[in-house]
Amino acid sequence: MSDRLKGKRAFVTAGAVGIGRACAIAFAREGATVIATDIDEKGLALVAKEGVAEVARLDVRDGSAVETMAKKVGKVDILLNAAGFVHHGTALECSDADWDFSFDLNVKSMHRTTRAFLPAMLAGGGGSIVNISSAAGVFKAAPNRYVYSATKAAVAALTRAVAVDFIGKGIRCNCICPGTIETPSMLGRAAAAGPGGREMFVARQPMGRLGTAEEIASLAVYLASDESSFTTGVAHIIDGGWTL
Repeated sequence: MSDRLKGKRAFVTAGAVGIGRACAIAFAREGATVIATDIDEKGLALVAKEGVAEVARLDVRDGSAVETMAKKVGKVDILLNAAGFVHHGTALECSDADWDFSFDLNVKSMHRTTRAFLPAMLAGGGGSIVNISSAAGVFKAAPNRYVYSATKAAVAALTRAVAVDFIGKGIRCNCICPGTIETPSMLGRAAAAGPGGREMFVARQPMGRLGTAEEIASLAVYLASDESSFTTGVAHIIDGGWTL
């Protein structure tokens, strides 16, 4: 631990597994007081053993619950929005319900948390918002990622909008655009693809391997810290060369 986030308070969504979990743990190891949230209470219990100060159940699709949580938590210096869902299919396999669910979880949840936590961040002198987007939809098209790509492009646009609206008020907002990262969610999709599913995902990576959630968390630490104080409104690619 190098205390890069010492004295800061961080609020993390989808903190029980995958990228959100790795970010919550990395923030805590760098000295931040971390509140990790998720609907996965068993996963949160495990995160609590990794130095995270507090865990709490939160459904980011519930606007009232998000507002209540923000009032309870108060001012934070870091908001990490990691909640998301990967829908598989083209426009022909995307029902209205699929579209609505994907945008609600992947995009509107970030609107809810940003709107809820911004007032206290502004009153307290500012802070850093980090949103998890994707290389897919922002920098490159991916097959069978129709609505997912649309949501992640929206996250990048939302990020820039927040950045420009509050650039003179101490708020920075950036997003991270990962390539294929080895998480429980990704491994589940690989298994659903059948024998050789994981190998298929690896084969499309120029580096010949998948990324790790910890590698994404390292970038998140930088964006959350004062080291990136001159950086805002940027979509940061971390994809092992997939978009080259």
